[in-house]
Amino acid sequence: MSTIKIELRQEDVAKIKEICASFNNEPQELINVLHTCQQHFGYLPAEVQEVVSDELVVPVAKIYGVVTFYSFFTMTPKGKHPVSICMGTACYVRGAEKVLDEFKKELGLQVGETTKDGKFSLSSLRCVGACGLAPVVLVGDKTYGRVAPDDVKNILKEYEK
Repeated sequence: MSTIKIELRQEDVAKIKEICASFNNEPQELINVLHTCQQHFGYLPAEVQEVVSDELVVPVAKIYGVVTFYSFFTMTPKGKHPVSICMGTACYVRGAEKVLDEFKKELGLQVGETTKDGKFSLSSLRCVGACGLAPVVLVGDKTYGRVAPDDVKNILKEYEK
């Protein structure tokens, strides 16, 4: 996976500093700061991590370790409609892999990629805790249960508007 180099605008740097200040620039608030930054930017590129490092006086290596350890955080931009397929045991046994393959085919993506237009991104998850609805697909905050490969086109159509 190649690293995308971005140039932060002054207002972006100011926003990161504002977020850090809202947590009193406390190093122990690192996860809260990262959550808030990701909510604002959609992801946590190295450039955002560097500003957080300067503001909280926390080594960049530690921040990178936190960002890469927790699956909630991402260093790559997600699509406007992030599609996540649960690959937990119940979902996997009930055909989640075939559902994932259908999303790959329809979107022309591999797991971890985003469409060129920025509309969709594709990921897989370990377990979303809705095992009774297996296999489960999330699109943003919306949950789809008992998804079959034949359902994929209709799910994507909902977001074509």
